[in-house]
Amino acid sequence: MNLRVLAIARNTFIESLRQPVLLLLLLGNGLLTILITWMSAFSLADIETAEVQGDNKVLLDVGLSTVFGCGALIAGFIATAAISREIENKTILTVVSKPISRWIVIFGKFLGVSGAILIATVIMLVFLLMAVRHGVMSTAADAIDKPVVFYALGAVFISAIGGAWCNYFYRSNFPQVMTLLLLPLILLAYVAMLFTHRDWKFQGVASDLKPQILIACACLMMAVLVLTSVAIAASTRLGQVMTIVVCMGVFVLSLMSNYFVGRHVFDNQVVAEIEKANPTDPGKPLLLLPGESFDIDLRNSPKPAIKVGDSFYYSPSPTGFPMMTDSFPRFEGNLEKGETFLGSDVPPGLVVTKSEGQKLTIRMVGGKPLTRIAPPQTDDFVFLRPTSIRPLWLVAWGAFPNLQSFWMVDAVSQNRLIPPGYLLLAAAYAFCQITIFLSLAILLFEGRDVG
Repeated sequence: MNLRVLAIARNTFIESLRQPVLLLLLLGNGLLTILITWMSAFSLADIETAEVQGDNKVLLDVGLSTVFGCGALIAGFIATAAISREIENKTILTVVSKPISRWIVIFGKFLGVSGAILIATVIMLVFLLMAVRHGVMSTAADAIDKPVVFYALGAVFISAIGGAWCNYFYRSNFPQVMTLLLLPLILLAYVAMLFTHRDWKFQGVASDLKPQILIACACLMMAVLVLTSVAIAASTRLGQVMTIVVCMGVFVLSLMSNYFVGRHVFDNQVVAEIEKANPTDPGKPLLLLPGESFDIDLRNSPKPAIKVGDSFYYSPSPTGFPMMTDSFPRFEGNLEKGETFLGSDVPPGLVVTKSEGQKLTIRMVGGKPLTRIAPPQTDDFVFLRPTSIRPLWLVAWGAFPNLQSFWMVDAVSQNRLIPPGYLLLAAAYAFCQITIFLSLAILLFEGRDVG
């Protein structure tokens, strides 16, 4: 079985790379990336973030969107050539007429198409990373980053010469050879760029290495794989045009599912947003033990007003999920007496002990600490009650792929740290979505008359 899957995957991979549309979209993306460096000067000021600032925020956002859109188009075109076109031309009969299960055909086709699309996506993302290093050309007086231009164009030029050489002398397929040559050459160009300063001086690799953007790129590759599985499922029953329409439809709707469905899943109301959060005692910055407190400055006047004795909840998300504390019962004791709010029979919780407009003091009460808590931070959203979940909306939200889970550019531009562990969660979600769509593809293909 493994040999059959690998044989189908290998043939599909080679045929996918031979599709001229893959190379055209790949080079088109490179051209658009160049244009983005000239067209992203929207004067967003120099608000510093971890890895991008000012107009480069727009460059990163538009650049990743371009890669995402091109990835969706490539998935539609290549998946159609791998399955739908073979069904129409009856060439798939040479495979299914043998003692090979149809699920092996689908799985092998997916692996082959995914390999070709991943190569294209990696190349497009490296183009973007080099554009981020170059930066936006805000005015005609801005200096060109010559190492970036030299390395990038050099990689494209050498791969094109290699593809033409192999095509002329060995009759090799030009798109296939150029794409396979471009992958290692552009990666080598990116590494060389990291070690080269704009003035052609040697520099440390960490100077221009942006780990958070790399994590965002890795998440985007997972999203492209999910779209590939969608394209495989659609191509078992639809032609090229409709497969591309389905891919783009899923692409657009999945990015909007948070607005249309996701915002109805969590039931809570944002009261205010935190401007500053500092421990009352600088020696106790983690809010771990009963009696510890934090001074909070709010960015806006709370609506409704926050009163002394109110429960205090906070979350980095305006939906209130995930909440940074466990839920707890409302405190009914006397905040003026320590033996009352720190008694062993008092349930743990966070309570407002001082409220003066946009300035608050919160304190942990109870005889023991909360089971799960993270200290409040700037930009967290404030709530007065725990978030509840609407089950029906949650089912509807989970039934459709949510590609926003892979869209990390907002976190990068807003200086929100993406923990490395998030990659594991994103990979698990992508695996589940791919499994669902490949299962659907197998069911659709099993009943398809290919004779």
